[in-house]
Amino acid sequence: MALIEIKKNKFDIDIDLRYATKNNITGRKIFREGKCFLESLAAEKLFFASKIAKDFNCRLKIFDAYRPQYVQEALWKFCPDPDFLTHPKKGSPHTRGVAVDLTLTKNNVDLDMGTDFDDFTE
Repeated sequence: MALIEIKKNKFDIDIDLRYATKNNITGRKIFREGKCFLESLAAEKLFFASKIAKDFNCRLKIFDAYRPQYVQEALWKFCPDPDFLTHPKKGSPHTRGVAVDLTLTKNNVDLDMGTDFDDFTE
């Protein structure tokens, strides 16, 4: 798996990695790195999506992308519910770098997506 670092200026996006802060469902910082990565094809698609968002005067803001195994394990320990998380032994799209959690922003304001990041309700 070839991971590409997603940088704010190169991709013209905003990055707010929630698991690198306390602003997540666990209430604690669990991601030691503050860098954002995606698998190369996923990174290509993200770059394309950022161009489309720009056509609508919006930007993408990433909350979660590649997630190291230890982060997946910490999340599972906090909420061992397969309806919301993949068991760490199975591996998740995030641990493979092919998933991204994001929102759209306009004028530096997050657009309403119906729920906030880390909403583990039905």
